[in-house]
Amino acid sequence: MNLTSATSSPQDCQAYRASILHFTADPAFEERAHAWHEDGLLIVREGRVLAAGDYAVLRASVPEGVSIEDHRGRLIVPGFIDTHIHYPQTDMIASPAPGLLPWLETYTFPTERKFLDEEHAAEVARFFLDELLRCGTTTAMVYCTVHPSSVNAFFAESEKRNLRMVAGKILMDRNCPEFLRDTAEGGIRESEELIKKWHNNGRQLYAITPRFAPTSTEKQLRLAGELAREYPDTFLQTHVAENTDEVAWVKSLFPESRSYLDVYDHYGMMRPRAMYAHCIWLDDADRRRMRETASAASICPTSNLFLGSGLFDFAKADAMQVPMALATDVGGGTSFSMLQTMNEVYKVARLGGTYLPALRMFHMATLGGARSMQLEGTIGNFAPGAEADFVMLDPKATPLLARRTGRCESLEELLFAFALLGDDRAVASTYSAGRQVHARAGQQA
Repeated sequence: MNLTSATSSPQDCQAYRASILHFTADPAFEERAHAWHEDGLLIVREGRVLAAGDYAVLRASVPEGVSIEDHRGRLIVPGFIDTHIHYPQTDMIASPAPGLLPWLETYTFPTERKFLDEEHAAEVARFFLDELLRCGTTTAMVYCTVHPSSVNAFFAESEKRNLRMVAGKILMDRNCPEFLRDTAEGGIRESEELIKKWHNNGRQLYAITPRFAPTSTEKQLRLAGELAREYPDTFLQTHVAENTDEVAWVKSLFPESRSYLDVYDHYGMMRPRAMYAHCIWLDDADRRRMRETASAASICPTSNLFLGSGLFDFAKADAMQVPMALATDVGGGTSFSMLQTMNEVYKVARLGGTYLPALRMFHMATLGGARSMQLEGTIGNFAPGAEADFVMLDPKATPLLARRTGRCESLEELLFAFALLGDDRAVASTYSAGRQVHARAGQQA
């Protein structure tokens, strides 16, 4: 097998020897859904995957002059994908409140007010991205604030690091403080300007972002749907059916709609690349509509537990084959770590009567996220030509993790130990487009 080309040079290529895991399908529905190479080799050229497979098969294909980095004893997986997170809420994570709506009023809105200042926004964006990379997250769907300055600051910092990020300005023209209120026309105009500036600019992608139905007038929602149709390859992100008080509020504001989700459907917001956070209080008609439109559910277990919102119903979502992915939802969520988020989603599922194997949780955090975002082939696994975003996990990162993984007798046991016992310390290093962008203290930079 010869993977070299006339244009390759040692400077273009890197090769990493370690155990390698990635997914080719959803293990919830297909038996042979993953590729596992206990002694594996990942070859990267010009920031993209050239090949991933068994070391014994691929080692002769490493271009001449390229040194193979030996990381045996570690596990390489695709970079984690967080499908719902608020970067302006970094500084208010772990803020006490009796529920979602008072939490928004007491902490969220005052914190977001500060992002009118682009220097402040840039400083938070730097910390936020450092934290994501420290936890092995290489792509996220990010909420900014109503201020265009917050979007510009975020994308500028992401662009410097050549990260694959999705973000957008929040749209919010009612039921919020005056200092965070835009207008129906003004919010859409600013969003379109930001689309033209940032969408597909390098690795940056734009998401049209109504905060949630109660904070947008019918006019703003209609204009947002029109913008989504005008720019069909943009993303759309919002919240739906997070808790019962919110659902009742939406019913009072939109009495003609069949359901909360139906509000968005009415305005043309259900389509591929639409990501709906939470999706707890849906019915089967809602779930069926999500499948029909390829709209995805972003599951946020730490946030849902923290705010007492409810438990995502995996059995009903699976019965309808709703596209789904995993998310931290910082700052309602209590950790940037997708490993810790796996820990919580496992427990949420068990409380609802569903058992989630570790393979499925890792799929949700990698290829599942990419598929739900319509980005399979770009990120999410090690298919040839995919962008080389990946993480090295260390099974000896903590004494307890080392003791447990030293007794693992299967891949499932190893992954389950990472999911239930792992956190940012288990991430030895993180790579974006083939370049190392984080190394744990004491690791090679």
